[in-house]
Amino acid sequence: MIEMDTTRSITGVGDLLREWRQRRRMSQLHLSLEAGISQRHLSFVESGRSAPSREMVLHLSECLSMPLRQRNQMLLAAGYAPGFSERSLDDPALKPAMDAVQLVLDGHAPNPALAIDRHWTMVAANSALKPLLAHVRDAALLQPPVNVLRLSLHPEGLASIIVNLEAWRGHALGRLKELNDRYADPALAALEKELAAYPRRDPGPQPQSTEAERIAIPLRLRIGGEELSFITTTTVFGTPLDVSLSELAIESFFPTDHATAAYLRRQHEAIS
Repeated sequence: MIEMDTTRSITGVGDLLREWRQRRRMSQLHLSLEAGISQRHLSFVESGRSAPSREMVLHLSECLSMPLRQRNQMLLAAGYAPGFSERSLDDPALKPAMDAVQLVLDGHAPNPALAIDRHWTMVAANSALKPLLAHVRDAALLQPPVNVLRLSLHPEGLASIIVNLEAWRGHALGRLKELNDRYADPALAALEKELAAYPRRDPGPQPQSTEAERIAIPLRLRIGGEELSFITTTTVFGTPLDVSLSELAIESFFPTDHATAAYLRRQHEAIS
């Protein structure tokens, strides 16, 4: 079954085009040069004096690097049918893709990995993540749907065991802001506001910098008497034509030292 997002009212295509051009910090001249059209024609489209063809809507959306969901909104605003399907992730048509996601997650063990949607809701994970989640204080945070950013920054979530919480908080909020700029999603804006309002923790004496911090901001956790350190990577599908699939991402955690790698191996052996 194909589903369409109806959470945002459709305005004129010219208004949406202007909004996204400004969001991308592009002038009319810049966009017209990128699209290979005259600035006058672009101005007429934005003002509503000219109705763009379906092909022109898709072309301008491509030039603006708009996500597939927002390209559908542009098409609807211009009076055309959506160009990209939006299926539930449990739709049989997406099973090959979701099987591939789970294969990547399982293959990453004994290191933790999880898949998230556009709202940072966890949709899948491997078994290596479970021992880390055991340290979440508020079980309600683990009730589906589980928001990964809320889980990591909430005072009763993983925040209580994050050694470099302020650095990680800044990294997480920075990524969320980038997504807000990219997707213009009210739910992401509300999540950013919520997370920014969480009480700050006195960082106390700052931990000594590690080699990993010279290349990326690590996630450093203190579990029992051990300190674990991870760097993360994000993987997305390269050529998605489905909205839901285009918004899916895999977050993979890699140990930055031998102690963390040994801890993960022990935990993996214990649950295997």
